[in-house]
Amino acid sequence: MQILYPRCAGLDVDKDIIVACVRCVSAPKHHEVRSFASTTTGLLALSDWLATHACTHVAMEATGVYWKPVWHVLEDHFELVLANAQHIRNVPGRKTDVNDATWIADLVAHGLIRSSFVPPAATQELRDLTRTRKQLVREISQHSLRIQKILEDANLKLASVLSNILGCSGRAILAALVAGEDNPERLAALAQGNARKKTTELREALRGHVTAHHRTLLRLHLDLIAALERTRADLDVAVGEALAPIQQHVNLLTTIPGVSELTAQVILAEIGTDMTRFIDAGHLVSWAGMCPRNDESAGKRRSTRVRKGAPWLKTALVTAAWVAVRVTHSYLHARFLRIKARRGAKKAILAVAASILTSAWHMLRDGVEYADLGAAYFSQRDAGQTIQRLVKRLTALGYAIQPPAA
Repeated sequence: MQILYPRCAGLDVDKDIIVACVRCVSAPKHHEVRSFASTTTGLLALSDWLATHACTHVAMEATGVYWKPVWHVLEDHFELVLANAQHIRNVPGRKTDVNDATWIADLVAHGLIRSSFVPPAATQELRDLTRTRKQLVREISQHSLRIQKILEDANLKLASVLSNILGCSGRAILAALVAGEDNPERLAALAQGNARKKTTELREALRGHVTAHHRTLLRLHLDLIAALERTRADLDVAVGEALAPIQQHVNLLTTIPGVSELTAQVILAEIGTDMTRFIDAGHLVSWAGMCPRNDESAGKRRSTRVRKGAPWLKTALVTAAWVAVRVTHSYLHARFLRIKARRGAKKAILAVAASILTSAWHMLRDGVEYADLGAAYFSQRDAGQTIQRLVKRLTALGYAIQPPAA
């Protein structure tokens, strides 16, 4: 097999130790394995050692977050390859750090490792910010559920009357409960806006048994929610500053039905703005894990389940897809109905999310706004098949239909 990179190295990255294997087949020929600490001093020593052997390419596995410090130290000096661990599994029964590093070095020397997508530093920082914001939103939701649990324990059915217990009315009532108020009439009078129309229901729902223990728990959770919301506001400012240089790309993506500014920010944080990293839109969709896998043996297709892919991106796109399919007389709505009739709503919504990502790839590559293909796109594209299907259906119902001449 042809050797593409005669002077290369493979790294087995762990939390505390990095095992490196240098594979040099050009003069001076050399093969050596050494271990380095994962501290900054150790990583600098690793870089100097690789440079001493004139290595050009260095490959490593994507192991949790432990590969990132190694990448940051080596990226300015070598051509780095980040490999998916599932693609380069070692021979079973010979699993050691030295064998792993040697195996990675052999694979990269022959060009058999497909490099993973590693975005630029600015995109990585934006990705950290958007993911942290998502985590904060989840934590706020968790505390909201815990508050509902406390209210149910006190037999207060506030969540049955108000759609959002952390809205203006809900917060006013919760603050009064923490302050010691337990009169249903006075609590219901704190309702604001449309919630005032539910005063009667609120009076009945707020008739329970609230103890000092319940008030303590409610106060703790409300304080945590307030702190999380302040942190989220700070994060929003940081995200805005990070997005300032690429705000025009955010504006482009928001022209897609269902894609809000928040969703556009997540898309850009996950895939970046440079679409040359993906050969075509299909490769981007495959990288995101939003297309059926190929699993065929003996002429039988065994599985079409999608891979895990990029969970942060997939979640945002599926959420946007559910909003997009509510826009009637649109291409995405027609695509959803077309696939739902044959494969079900779950696969249909995933297909719509893949279509949104495909559109994003073309828009970011060409710098153009979204152009809807229209609800009649499929019927116009397959006019002949549509006519045949309808004629066949009418014939089965007993009507004599003569199809039009071609």
